[in-house]
Amino acid sequence: MKKISIKVTVCLLATSFLFSSCFVGKYSLWNKYISWQNNMTNNKFVNAIAAFILVPIAGTISTLCDVLVLNSIEFWSGSNPIASNVGKTRQVMGEDGRSYAVTTLKDGYEVKAPTGEVTVFTHDAQSDTWFMEQNGEKKEMFRYNADGKTIKATINNQTRDLSLDESGLYQARMMANGGTFFAMN
Repeated sequence: MKKISIKVTVCLLATSFLFSSCFVGKYSLWNKYISWQNNMTNNKFVNAIAAFILVPIAGTISTLCDVLVLNSIEFWSGSNPIASNVGKTRQVMGEDGRSYAVTTLKDGYEVKAPTGEVTVFTHDAQSDTWFMEQNGEKKEMFRYNADGKTIKATINNQTRDLSLDESGLYQARMMANGGTFFAMN
C-alpha cells in the first residue's frame, strides 16, 4: 500500500512540474471563443441559449488546448501563438519625458507623438528592410545583410555596414552625432 502511495505522489509531483504554466497564460483561445460566442448575434438571449449548447463542447476543447498546449508554449517561449497584438495601442514614455501612443501594425508600428505627428515604421519581409514614413516621405532606415551579423544603415545621409554589437552601436552614434560622442550620467 505504501508503494502505491509513493508512486502516486511522485507522479502527481512530476505532472505539477510539467504543467506549471497552466494558470499563468492568457487563455487566448478560450477568450477568443467567448468573445465570438457573446457577439455571434445581436440578441443576448439567443447568445445565451447557444452557449448552453456550445460551451460543453467548444468550451471544453478550447480550455484543454489552452491549458495543455498554448499556455505551456507561452510559458516557455514568452509568446502565445494565438494571441495577436495587431491593432493594440500602448502608451510608451519617451526619453524626452512625454508619452507616445504606439500601435502595433501587421508589418510594423505606428507612433503618434503628443503633438499629433504620426511616424510609421514598417518592415518589408522580402528584402528584410525597415522603413520610416513621416509627412508622406518614406525613407529606408536599415536592411539586414545576408550574413545576418551586419546591417546596412543610413544615418545623416551616410550609408555604412554596421555590426550588430557594441562596435556597431558606437559607429552608429558617431554617425548620428557628427563624429562626437559625449558620455552622460
